[in-house]
Amino acid sequence: MTKITIVKHDGKYRGFECQGHSGYAESGEDVVCAAISVLTLNTINSIDHFLDDEISVTTNEKDGVIQCYFMGELSEGAKLLMDSLEFGLISIANQYGEQYIKVETEEV
Repeated sequence: MTKITIVKHDGKYRGFECQGHSGYAESGEDVVCAAISVLTLNTINSIDHFLDDEISVTTNEKDGVIQCYFMGELSEGAKLLMDSLEFGLISIANQYGEQYIKVETEEV
């Protein structure tokens, strides 16, 4: 199962973490893992390419770990991208089930 934690402080995004492989199918055939990867990596790449928000990203492909944290207050564009990421991940969880993807919000 992939566990995604959306980290917030006072209701504002501070970052997110993805851990684990979904286990929906074999590597290379896993549509749930592919969808999670596309959403998370596109969000990170879009923030980095289109916006001036400063982010810190750590990845470990073998263990299925992606961590992205924001170094300051988010721009409106980054907030929209994070809203879209959260919506997309929750939609995947609703469609495929929590045995493959679990999305949590952590208030710090």
